[in-house]
Amino acid sequence: MERIFTLEYWIDDGWYVGRLKEVPDVFSQGASLQELEENIEDAFRMVIVEKEEYIPSVEVKHKELSFQL
Repeated sequence: MERIFTLEYWIDDGWYVGRLKEVPDVFSQGASLQELEENIEDAFRMVIVEKEEYIPSVEVKHKELSFQL
């Protein structure tokens, strides 16, 4: 399955630094935009693997909540 993400990036001391907007835990950097894109994909895969390894032995339930603003 292919998913599309938004890469937010900026240049800091000559490095391209970025994060995936939809996945707050994923940050990376690179010497070029292309390198940043490759590194951010690697970082994303590491976060996904880490989360898959942490599968609790209990049933995880989900519930939608709404808040009035």
